[in-house]
Amino acid sequence: MAATTARPTAARRRRHIAVIPCRWGASRFPGKPLALLGGMPLLWHVHQRCLEAKRLDGAIVATDDERIEAACRELGIDSIRTGEHLTGTDRVAEVAERLPADGYINVQGDEPFISPTAINDVSEALEFTPPGTCAVNAYTELVDVGAVLDHNVVKVVVTARNEALMFSRQPIPYPRGDRPKYLRQLGLYGFTGEALQRFRQLGQGPLERAEGVEMLRFVEHGHAVQMVPVEDDGVAVDTPEDLARAERLFDQYDGAAGTRGTDRRIRSFGTCARSPASSRPHS
Repeated sequence: MAATTARPTAARRRRHIAVIPCRWGASRFPGKPLALLGGMPLLWHVHQRCLEAKRLDGAIVATDDERIEAACRELGIDSIRTGEHLTGTDRVAEVAERLPADGYINVQGDEPFISPTAINDVSEALEFTPPGTCAVNAYTELVDVGAVLDHNVVKVVVTARNEALMFSRQPIPYPRGDRPKYLRQLGLYGFTGEALQRFRQLGQGPLERAEGVEMLRFVEHGHAVQMVPVEDDGVAVDTPEDLARAERLFDQYDGAAGTRGTDRRIRSFGTCARSPASSRPHS
């Protein structure tokens, strides 16, 4: 049974809220949301970035895992218990059915350095989307060749109107003629509640199943995804190796992701996530 630890919302409809979908059983990094960065779980850092965004009326973690829910409770983070879902956006859609808001900003739980300004940009773009647009999705230019070739980094090509034409883990477009500009899709999306319900009603197509990129669901069914250029040079944590890179970046920022004023006992949350190979996969 789904349950929530979110504070009562009464009848107040919020403008835009951030929803951070978190699951335990990521195949490449089980227990990732509770892996430690600077002594705090990854999901805590993402939640902090959302709180720093000026345009949001709140932030909540959405999870189907009792360990993540317990960690949120200990950290003082609002969370909502959901059922099991194919993708994070399906999970956000369930949240939208239960928490009223004008818009929902899906912020991936593995982006500890996500820019609050980028979150604001997506929130603002969501208010001014053209008719027929189902989602807005942030992107940034890729300058590192390694990232272009990395299959964990999702690339996007856009139309002249800045709508998504295709997402892929492969380097697209292929550089047969002119040297192309490569764009990285960020795990930062904006939806209305209506668009989220449409997403749930659509079936996964062959491209989404093959690439594992959920925004392809809208593209495959002919719905517009508005791409929003943002400034963001953070590190998405997909693997334990990415976490090591994030730790080096954290040190360079001198702890800019912030742990001041927080009870350091939370260190115990990350003990199971430190050794992903030995973690129990989520069922």
